[in-house]
Amino acid sequence: MSESLTVRSVFSGSVLLALATCLWAQTPATETAPAVEQRSKRPNVLFILADDWGWGDLGCYGHQLLKTPSLDRMAQQGIRFAQFYVCSGVCSPSRTAFMTGQFPARLAIHGHLASPKQNAARGMPNWLDPKVTTITRLMQQAGYATAHFGKWHLGAGPDAPPPSAYGLDTTRTVNSSDPNGWEDMKDPYFRAHSTGYIVDETLKFIESHRDRPFYVQDWILLTHATLNPTEEQLKPFGRFSAEGVPFKSPAQIYYASAASADREIGRLLSRLDEMGLGENTIVIFSSDNGPEDMSIRNASHSGVGSAGPFRGRKRSLYEGGVRLPFIIRWPARVPAGKVDTTSVVSAVDFLPTICKLTGVPVPPGLDLDGQDMSAAWCGQPQQRTKPLLWEWRFGIAGPVINKSPILAIREGDWKLLLNPDHSRIELYDIPRDPSELNNQAEHHPDVVDRLSRRALEWQKTLPKGPYDADAGSNTYPWAW
Repeated sequence: MSESLTVRSVFSGSVLLALATCLWAQTPATETAPAVEQRSKRPNVLFILADDWGWGDLGCYGHQLLKTPSLDRMAQQGIRFAQFYVCSGVCSPSRTAFMTGQFPARLAIHGHLASPKQNAARGMPNWLDPKVTTITRLMQQAGYATAHFGKWHLGAGPDAPPPSAYGLDTTRTVNSSDPNGWEDMKDPYFRAHSTGYIVDETLKFIESHRDRPFYVQDWILLTHATLNPTEEQLKPFGRFSAEGVPFKSPAQIYYASAASADREIGRLLSRLDEMGLGENTIVIFSSDNGPEDMSIRNASHSGVGSAGPFRGRKRSLYEGGVRLPFIIRWPARVPAGKVDTTSVVSAVDFLPTICKLTGVPVPPGLDLDGQDMSAAWCGQPQQRTKPLLWEWRFGIAGPVINKSPILAIREGDWKLLLNPDHSRIELYDIPRDPSELNNQAEHHPDVVDRLSRRALEWQKTLPKGPYDADAGSNTYPWAW
């Protein structure tokens, strides 16, 4: 894959003008009355977050075999980003960043939230602190009807706060302490049908709240293992399994699962348009982290998600673990068919950017790691002014080439990965080397020094906790 060389955009009058146009564009005289009415209202927000979908798992991001017509159509109707990053290679910390605008390591959420015993062993809390400012609470306080359907994974168990404690009016979730869960979760095909259930709940909520602005999070379960698609879902992908054997190939299982989710997302977007709400609804699609590796037992039958051209998968700090699809559709403001290959956008930008676009005030003094990227979201490439930082304290499954160091920082074109003891130092020029194959550390010692100092200073501010013995290691048991 080739990427455009970096185009530097500064916060000049042209950018501010583009943003103002995006937010307050004049209504064309030919528009219908309903369209004019929708433009005059605060926009709705629908945030669809997939689970374990890689950067390359969509047709519009280059997959040659897996067809995603609904998401491809959404991209054609809006803007897609080539350089979007989540803030962890696994789910709970990644979701924390979307919710709070903060790097999850600052809140001691380093890995997936599990049992209290497992969390304690990793120096983690049992749930996201409900006192932390979240995008859902800000939207609720601003008068939005708020809802969350699907996966939660920000705290579960009898003592965990329910999702409603985070500023949500209506919820129906899994991986949570939500009293309003699904009764048929033990059904072996629950996960296979789960996106449809989430869409049903979402449409019910939107139809009953269409007279006021709404903010909805649909965090779907697919394609997180264990995958068990129905025979009906598998049938169109039979060509990916060998004939005459009593098992399905990982590709058939994975493609069937992803395709079913894409189909239900299409149903949701079509119904939104039929209700006359599509014009002024900001619809966002992304994923929480890179694709799972087949070396993990519950994905051994299905772990063929695509990281596209990138090195790394789930858990890794290489691009394939943290660089994900990001699509925005908002016909009232966002140009159709736009592709942004230069703006570096992150999950921590979600809170300040949504607040800007909806007119919801960010509390004064709130310490955010993200920044307002509304100009980029509205089609004007925008230069990043804040660096992105990651820490991964645990081992990484799969091939050695995917096992990244403990720390990473992206600033401008440069991405530095390093272990705190300097046992590994890797520097990549991402726009020119997106696959992270050409280590430039020895050629740019000044950049290494500057970025390593910044990353190590940031690490010192994080809550103390244990590290796995093999964290940051890429050793291989050479036969000789």
